[in-house]
Amino acid sequence: MPTIPITANYRRHGDDWAVTVRTVDRSLATTAPGLIAARLQADQLVDEISEGHADRTVVHLLDGDAVAFSRIYLRTRHGLAVPDTRKAEPSTPHDQAIEV
Repeated sequence: MPTIPITANYRRHGDDWAVTVRTVDRSLATTAPGLIAARLQADQLVDEISEGHADRTVVHLLDGDAVAFSRIYLRTRHGLAVPDTRKAEPSTPHDQAIEV
């Protein structure tokens, strides 16, 4: 049987973290109160979405970026401050016009 490619994409959702686990034809999502809890939830969703298939590859992403997820996750695991990854909204119409 071929390897099942799976992505787990994390993003901030207010004070919580949302995670969406996807295969080519299926998607499951949940939220959790912290990144560590979201990572644990992702593992459960991976088990569910892969239907027990042992030959699977999971890539964890933070807003689509695997390196960013690894950096933030490791900081969190070591109790270091986690920078806010959300993009700030432009404060004035002028700022909106010049952003690219």
